[in-house]
Amino acid sequence: MSGSGERAAEETGTLRLDKWLWYARFFKTRSLATQLCNAGKVRVAGQSVSKAHLAVRPDMVLTFPQGQHVRVIKVLALGTRRGPAKEAQALYEDLKPPEKASRLPRDTPAPVAPRAAGAGRPTKKERRQTDKWRDGTP
Repeated sequence: MSGSGERAAEETGTLRLDKWLWYARFFKTRSLATQLCNAGKVRVAGQSVSKAHLAVRPDMVLTFPQGQHVRVIKVLALGTRRGPAKEAQALYEDLKPPEKASRLPRDTPAPVAPRAAGAGRPTKKERRQTDKWRDGTP
């Protein structure tokens, strides 16, 4: 079944948007790519798209969220399968690569209460005092 669809795509020089996103390995499953498209979160040449079946051609610019980043991708080629990562990276040019992961303030762990070295774990009495202090009760 998928063979006839691939032949049609080769003849017209287009491919479904959700399928291309999946081929290019931006999404783990095609259904995730379809959900993003149907939610209207993908832009093609600045225009919001609400259908996953939009025909993608080379030289189109796609903008979509992925995790905490907004990806801006230029389509270089249409794929014929979901291949290895090297093959997928040849399908696009990343116009705005995501910045290196940096520790955000919300990612930093809470400060640990100071304890004398070798003091070990808190006793039950110390634990009750700590709980009262955290709850704000006297």
